[in-house]
Amino acid sequence: MRCLAFLQNSAAAAHLGVCAALTLASVACSSAGSTTLLRPTVSPAPSETSAEVLSAAVATDWRLLDPKHTLYLEVPAMRSPSVITESPRDTKHTPHLELPSDRVVIELAPTLAPAHVANILALAAAKFWDGAAILRVQDNYVVQWGDPTEKRDLGSIDRHPPANYAVAAKGLAFTPLPDGDVYADQVGWSQGFPVARDATETHMWPLHCYSMVGVGRDMPPDAGTGAELYTVIGHAPRHLDRNLAVVGRIVAGMELLTALPRGKGKLGFYETPAERVPIASVRVASEIAAAERVELQILRTDTVLWQRYVNAKRWRRDPFFVQPSGRVDICNVLPVVRPVPK
Repeated sequence: MRCLAFLQNSAAAAHLGVCAALTLASVACSSAGSTTLLRPTVSPAPSETSAEVLSAAVATDWRLLDPKHTLYLEVPAMRSPSVITESPRDTKHTPHLELPSDRVVIELAPTLAPAHVANILALAAAKFWDGAAILRVQDNYVVQWGDPTEKRDLGSIDRHPPANYAVAAKGLAFTPLPDGDVYADQVGWSQGFPVARDATETHMWPLHCYSMVGVGRDMPPDAGTGAELYTVIGHAPRHLDRNLAVVGRIVAGMELLTALPRGKGKLGFYETPAERVPIASVRVASEIAAAERVELQILRTDTVLWQRYVNAKRWRRDPFFVQPSGRVDICNVLPVVRPVPK
């Protein structure tokens, strides 16, 4: 029997003439002219839907947002109400959340991007983004914001944070997704964020999934200070993983950004100052009076219930689905967010 891992360059694989051992990779094994596709082993099909799993969640399946690592992005030009639900078909199991109509809530990931998050917290404390603007809205890609003049004082932040965009994986929580991935040896979740690891489990990095927040930069890899940020508003651009720093995720208010007019300039940049959307302020939640905060909970990714939820997403037992895929992509299973129950 001859085995050949599906490499990105099949010609290179033929040249090597070896059976590549790739973790979570699909392998074709052919014998006597027949070929069988061996797929990663996943849990069998459940009888429950994702909505039914959520309805079974108890208090310990949820975690609170840490106000010290939560940002409020206030954009006064937007006036549509914000509603958080798991999906359109799960609304009866996930409460609606009415936010201030101009607030976007960002959860930062200090353990996954410590230097960049430290910079961002310092800039928010210094009111760096007050009066800044949303500069770019590229369809199916990103919304980007920052100082349009690029002349504001950055204070004492690290002007050249680490450019490897990964952290040591040892000691960090990791819930694996066994379905396989095109871009990384291993993928899963750490502290609620979608992440990847290398085959040696040495390094971990967050992924460019929908609603994830990253740091814009110029050509030098260490040029991204955190003063210019973006969020993914379309299909996950995973080719950006480990090429830009990912620092967190928008957990409420995404619809305020995705509904913005697309920029007509190159890469979706607004061409005139009049097109830009002004930013009223960016604040760390812990600096806001408790009565003015948005109290949120996020479904934990280190529980048995989370594994049930992922499996329900994998097999899609909802009546609409005729042929469930039996697999799920890491960016298609982001933790549910809900208001703290009264």
